Amino acid sequence: MQNLKTITSILGLCSAMMFSQDYTTSSTALEGKVFPKINTERQAQFKVYFPDAKSVVLDGGDGMQDLKSVIAKDRNGFWNISTSSMEIGFHYYWFNVDGKRTNDPDTELYFGYGQPTSGIEIPSGEDFFFEKNVKHGKIVDDGLISKITVGKRNFKVYLPPNYGTKKFPVLYLYHGTGEDITGWEKQGYIRNILDNLFAEKKAKEMIVVMDYGVALTPEQEKIPDNYPRTVLSTKNLDKIIVQELIPYIEKKYKTDGRKAIAGLSRGSYQAMLIGANHPGLFSAIGSFSPVIYEGTEDQPFKELPISNLLKSKQKPFFFIGIGEKENIRFFEYNQIIINYLNQNKYPYFQYKSPQTYHEWLTWRRCLYQFAQKIFR
Repeated sequence: MQNLKTITSILGLCSAMMFSQDYTTSSTALEGKVFPKINTERQAQFKVYFPDAKSVVLDGGDGMQDLKSVIAKDRNGFWNISTSSMEIGFHYYWFNVDGKRTNDPDTELYFGYGQPTSGIEIPSGEDFFFEKNVKHGKIVDDGLISKITVGKRNFKVYLPPNYGTKKFPVLYLYHGTGEDITGWEKQGYIRNILDNLFAEKKAKEMIVVMDYGVALTPEQEKIPDNYPRTVLSTKNLDKIIVQELIPYIEKKYKTDGRKAIAGLSRGSYQAMLIGANHPGLFSAIGSFSPVIYEGTEDQPFKELPISNLLKSKQKPFFFIGIGEKENIRFFEYNQIIINYLNQNKYPYFQYKSPQTYHEWLTWRRCLYQFAQKIFR
């Protein structure tokens, strides 16, 4: 019997060694940390130290809603968590520790869901957003004092690799709800995506302004955070971009006068509203995971002046992108827009991101596609 126990222990140890060797540390782990880990089957392992906790549950964003996990606490106070096969792409996640939302202390934090949040990257086999041995652009922090919202507004500006040699067009780009101006840089890998596209001559070099997607006065900030407030904020953004941001950018940076606008989720609504209000100003509109606010069944575009596009002499290029696994409501918004454009014979380009949710891999892919089609 003792020999059997020894053999079993050895086999278990060998199995564990084989199991661990199949895993590699996530790209989102902090330097020097081993966990979280991912294997070739896209299964993940987490090891977190919550010695006094009675319950630890793994939770996360859209792409993790159907995830199954096995959780066990060891004698040293570490919680070991193993998951079923995860969906590809970047996922926000956290632990519910005795009911309290808690970040993983071993990962980088990304601003999502309205606060710094852990993230894990499940490889998709693509490298278009990897840093490569190409000429690099840079991202700088900037800001202005807005008379419209009575305060400082911060934004980020991507300058292409050859900035300084000539003038460039500008893409104004918005993030989604619960995120901020760091999203496109950190979760979206915008610098790598554009650097690689430009190096491969697949897109025209451009400046990108990553503006903050909330624009409210101190008094308006007191309004409940609901859809009417989002519409109000977007209308303020419309004024800011035309009256303040564009003049600021075109005075400070070397621009050639051409402009496009795009955004993801809530930012898609902002891009569509601003672009539709000024079809002569923007040559392209990008709607990534489209959202429509305050529409009704009879008037879906009650707060989205998309009909302006039909009246305009200049017809901005219209791009609509969506993940194949997104929630049905985003497909409904997508279809409402497409039906309207089809009925009015307005040209557009539809992109569907394979096997992705309402998450950053969808939006990286949308940007990758959109950037190749503008400023041509």
